[in-house]
Amino acid sequence: MILYRVICLALGYVFGLFQTGYIYGKLHHIDIRDYGSGNAGATNTLRTLGWKAGLITFLGDAGKAILAMVIAWLVFHEKYPGQAQLLEMYAGLGAVLGHNFPFYMKFKGGKGIACTAGFLITFYPPMAILCLLVFVVSVAATKYVSLGSILVSICFYIQLIIFGQLGHLWVDQELLPEIYGVGAVFTILAIWKHRANVKRLLSGTENKFSISKSGNLNKNK
Repeated sequence: MILYRVICLALGYVFGLFQTGYIYGKLHHIDIRDYGSGNAGATNTLRTLGWKAGLITFLGDAGKAILAMVIAWLVFHEKYPGQAQLLEMYAGLGAVLGHNFPFYMKFKGGKGIACTAGFLITFYPPMAILCLLVFVVSVAATKYVSLGSILVSICFYIQLIIFGQLGHLWVDQELLPEIYGVGAVFTILAIWKHRANVKRLLSGTENKFSISKSGNLNKNK
């Protein structure tokens, strides 16, 4: 089963390499990483190129995690029904890793939140509903997308443990500690990728979310 975990992780990483924001930017003759926050994710694409670009990037980044996980499920769910959800989880984690650290872009990708959203939708939809609510309420109240993203990652992990302990996950019970361990990696990755945002939040210098209809093509420093 270790081999299957590695295969699913690698499968997800390959899908994660499809950098929607970067590709969309190149089609419009810019490198999205030269603008705004400097990363290739959905939020920076939204700020830089507008709502259409942001939506396309979000759907693409979420979709690659969903597709990788669906393939893992199709391959393993009949032969290993009690382990398939864990293998899906590895595929989702691989997609986030591929998105965050694409080798062909010198490991400079996005922050993995849209990709994680795709993972949540596929892994256990009820988690995604509460996480979406947390994100919308926190961003609406504070205008800090980074804070909303961090809170979502924490909300996911709390729910993971609760649903796991209640027996609502479709995995063999002896796999729960591993499920929690892999889930912790998602949360740690999200917080670590937002470490600069955390510093700005603590110092009161974090930029609040705002966007013009056509985006904001201001190069980063």
